[in-house]
Amino acid sequence: MKKELIFDHSITVTQPSLPNYASYIAYVKDIWERKWLTNNGPLHEEFKNRLKSYLSTTNVELFTNGHLALEISLKALELEGEVITTPFTFASTIHAIKNCNLEPVFCDIDPVTYNIDPTKIEELITDKTSAIVAVHVFGNPCELEAIQAIATKHNLKVIYDAAHAFGVEVDGNGIANYGDVSMFSFHATKVFHSIEGGMLSFSDEMLSPILNALKNFGITSPETVDYIGTNAKMNEFQSAMGLCNLEIVDKEISSRKNAYTRYMEELTGLDDVQLLKLPENIKPNYAYFPILLKDHKLRNFLSDRLTKYNVIARKYFYPLCSQFECYDYDGNETPVALDVSDRILCLPMHANLDVKEVSQICDIIRYELGDYSE
Repeated sequence: MKKELIFDHSITVTQPSLPNYASYIAYVKDIWERKWLTNNGPLHEEFKNRLKSYLSTTNVELFTNGHLALEISLKALELEGEVITTPFTFASTIHAIKNCNLEPVFCDIDPVTYNIDPTKIEELITDKTSAIVAVHVFGNPCELEAIQAIATKHNLKVIYDAAHAFGVEVDGNGIANYGDVSMFSFHATKVFHSIEGGMLSFSDEMLSPILNALKNFGITSPETVDYIGTNAKMNEFQSAMGLCNLEIVDKEISSRKNAYTRYMEELTGLDDVQLLKLPENIKPNYAYFPILLKDHKLRNFLSDRLTKYNVIARKYFYPLCSQFECYDYDGNETPVALDVSDRILCLPMHANLDVKEVSQICDIIRYELGDYSE
């Protein structure tokens, strides 16, 4: 261990970005004066319209968090039976599927992008399959055209878990415009956040009244309840934070890009370390910086050693969702995902991460890998 490389404070894997304090308090003052705290208040509506403009999309609804947004999208599409999805994702994706009484069928992932592998989807389709739930892992877009072609051929819905992908574009087109529905998380740790929060973008405008009802107990008028819904409404305080952060999100992404660039400069070509390279046709948001180590043992060694230097990395996503004790699936059925999960490590990445701190983290990695002995 090299003592001069130890940080005097904790470098966390993520860190929330906060706007100017006075800007947020100005919104809070307005909320106080109006006494309209939730149920489609004026800030909620302003936030929704601003998001449509920023993301260059047409149909948007807001929710208290991304998880409930995803669950409600699955209910609104009236899916039944099985959905094909990835085991290499956060627990929320699979929990949402199961909570809607749907059966997840796990498809293996691409070893380069870590996204669901379209070449392995069709062999999993049965007469029970109703949808594909794909995840833009680490904000890196899925193979959109290939997935849509399969869905069209088999008359399946496509739902994208775009929790990591806020602001990402593919060939100049916003990521919110793909699939039947895309879910975005506005959790505090994301590139863009509203403290907690979530959003659905969708292709069919007729979904809007259904989504609005489902997030408000199924209520469709003061005297009618047409759906079995839940409470998933975004409130005015969340909307205020979202409006403030929307003003600074481009600056935040630019700061993340600086950290990403420094990581790439210093870690490219390092033995036993594989980097996730972003496609040239996308506008990324630099949500995460994952590295893939040579093997499971080396990943665990480096993760443990980094903590000694006050650097908090994360084995993200490990274990696979298919390996969770609350489910009963065989992770060995998706060998690529299992291999990636065993070797993945996400390094600190956020807008407040200085490039000098990135360089120090890279110095630690080089030193510790050089000192590693099997």
